[in-house]
Amino acid sequence: MSQKNYYQILGVSRDATQEQIRKAFKKLARENHPDAKKDDPAAAERFKEAAEAYDVLGDEDKRKKYDQFGENWKHFGQGGGPQGNPFRNGGPVDVDLRDIFGGQGAVDLEELFGGMFGGGARGARTRTPRTRRGEDLAASIVVPFQTAALGGNFDLTVDREGTTEVLGVKIPPGIEDGQTIRLSGQGQPGQAGGAAGDLRVTVNVAPHPYFRREGSNLLIDVPVTITEAALGTRLDVPTLKDGIVTMTLPPGTSSGAKLRLKGKGIAPGRGKNPGDQLVVIKIVAPKHLDDAAKELLEQFAAAHPQSPRDHIWS
Repeated sequence: MSQKNYYQILGVSRDATQEQIRKAFKKLARENHPDAKKDDPAAAERFKEAAEAYDVLGDEDKRKKYDQFGENWKHFGQGGGPQGNPFRNGGPVDVDLRDIFGGQGAVDLEELFGGMFGGGARGARTRTPRTRRGEDLAASIVVPFQTAALGGNFDLTVDREGTTEVLGVKIPPGIEDGQTIRLSGQGQPGQAGGAAGDLRVTVNVAPHPYFRREGSNLLIDVPVTITEAALGTRLDVPTLKDGIVTMTLPPGTSSGAKLRLKGKGIAPGRGKNPGDQLVVIKIVAPKHLDDAAKELLEQFAAAHPQSPRDHIWS
């Protein structure tokens, strides 16, 4: 089975900085976003692979383990060996733990290992194992922009003590990049009946091909021609959840003007009003004009000689 090369997936070198890794992921995410390439099933797979690679290489601790152990990094512990217990293949490892810890009574093996060693005065005693809460686990996921804005579900694969499990993570509407979701009781199991730890999931939001976010507002750049800006027109504009809406571009609109679609932004939380969608107008001048078009523009310039820069710096 071939091993995935996360550096190759993101198109960066092994000595790439975190900023280079982040930029490479954002570029791949934009190019292969499901909203941008709905008819390309392979794009969704590339998006998923890029997110998986960024999840590892974008985290310093995970990256160090990946560099040392490859794609199987998650199966290795801090000491550089496989995680596990003192039993393999159904039988005990051939190691005398008393030799390791010393046989002079310095360590109470019955207390450490739940009475699995018998004999002697210590072996005759019955001890109640101490209840201990399980350790918390940490994970990070990359969710699509629309899922973060509107809410939804995301499947997270967790490797817990060598067992792989898929957990459904509920993404609340309006979650922001870098925020954390706590899954109670989904961490390491407790000891001697203790409660399980929690799983803390850091949410990274993938960029959208044309929307961007400012607080609870959505912004989108809409290009228009010179004549549309001067004379006014009707514009068809995409929204995040309501499809295409038609709005009026008033005559004489300048480049950079923001038109507001009220309530078409992001709902920041339960009981709070959604933000707005701001349509940012970008006037696009033609690069090539024929003689007739040039003549018309020259006539227009002669009829309106005043420059918009007049008196600005005086």
